[in-house]
Amino acid sequence: MGKLWAGMVALLAAIPALSQSSAPTPPDPNQPPPHTAPFPDLGSGKTMAERRASYELSPELRRGVSAGEIRAQARRLDTALAALAPQRPGTSDAYVLTIALDSDPVFAREAREAAKVLAARYGAEGRSLILAGPDGRQDDAPHGSISALRLAISHLGTLMDGKEDVLVLYTTSHGSDLGLAYHWGDSGYGVLSPKGLKEALAEAGIRRRVLILSACYSGVFVPVLASPDTAILTAAASTRSSFGCVAENDWTFFGDALINRALRQPVGLEAAAQAASRSVAEWEAKARFLASLPQVNIGMNARGWLPVIEAGMPREASKPVGRPAFKE
Repeated sequence: MGKLWAGMVALLAAIPALSQSSAPTPPDPNQPPPHTAPFPDLGSGKTMAERRASYELSPELRRGVSAGEIRAQARRLDTALAALAPQRPGTSDAYVLTIALDSDPVFAREAREAAKVLAARYGAEGRSLILAGPDGRQDDAPHGSISALRLAISHLGTLMDGKEDVLVLYTTSHGSDLGLAYHWGDSGYGVLSPKGLKEALAEAGIRRRVLILSACYSGVFVPVLASPDTAILTAAASTRSSFGCVAENDWTFFGDALINRALRQPVGLEAAAQAASRSVAEWEAKARFLASLPQVNIGMNARGWLPVIEAGMPREASKPVGRPAFKE
């Protein structure tokens, strides 16, 4: 009996240790949620024209998200917006906003590094905002979504002087001929249409803007967003795909060519865009991809104020970081 009791005591003592060793490992918060469910149909209406009109309203759907997560993201965004420095009267200040609209980590990595490059180029330290989810290494920013982008643009409009300040917006995601795709795991879906982005900027009173849109078919934004005070660069023509958006990459083709290479050089925006287009075309040709045909449209007035905000750019080029999007 004594031996039996001693054995039971030893077994019971071992149970907590066994329970701890067999407990499931908690998920890594720096790992983004995967896409496993199909993208839902967000349009409404019976005819194609009715459905396209519905998509132009930039629909957004979120499902299966807890109230606690919604509150946590709202606090993150409020904190980040409150930390932005005010504009300086008499100075053309640039405000940099970068956003990853898809939870594939390549976009989050690209948005984070783009913010660094653009803030250094346009003197926007203290005036830059990143909206991006976890990228496998960190999760330290408000997550990107259509709603977060609209709120950020609206807030920036209260800080900026529309007559002298400039918004530098960089978006990176998947896309279609309807617009930019918002796709967060299996819980967030949406389409940011050219009309939706135009209306958000107009409502905020942001007239001077540099819009850099990295996504397939992003050329659909050019005819809608073009204006005398807009410089718009897109990763692809309105009928073409862009490349490099593989989850494990650090860069897309366009992001690597433009942000990671060309805009690190002390050259003007148009020259940088042309250099990036040449790099992208060379990589696509070697990979035997159909050319994406990046677009550049710089308004007449923008040609006047671009040199002003670029006057303080670093005089020496910085080195590219991360793994190249195209491996020779």
